[in-house]
Amino acid sequence: MADPMRIRAQVAGDKATVRVLMAHEMESGQRKDAAGKLVPAWHIAEVTATHNGKPVLTAEWGPGVSKNPFLQFVVKGAKVGDKVAVTWKDNKGDTRTDEATVS
Repeated sequence: MADPMRIRAQVAGDKATVRVLMAHEMESGQRKDAAGKLVPAWHIAEVTATHNGKPVLTAEWGPGVSKNPFLQFVVKGAKVGDKVAVTWKDNKGDTRTDEATVS
């Protein structure tokens, strides 16, 4: 299983800024290894985020996203103590979900 995501959610007024650092190799499928063979594509394909169980973000990613991607977004109506969950699914079918509490 992949390493946990680092999620920080900080409220300012009626909005929370959510910052996510994901641990993933993100291979494009175009790089060659030391033997000259192509390294197969392995990248995050879908990212979703929820605020107290309600979807607030859906994204489709491809091989152009860098290794260990960083994502930042704002959630309106968030309060201290609310839960923000982020899920990713890669092109090999692996998934990871992590949650943070808004502070």
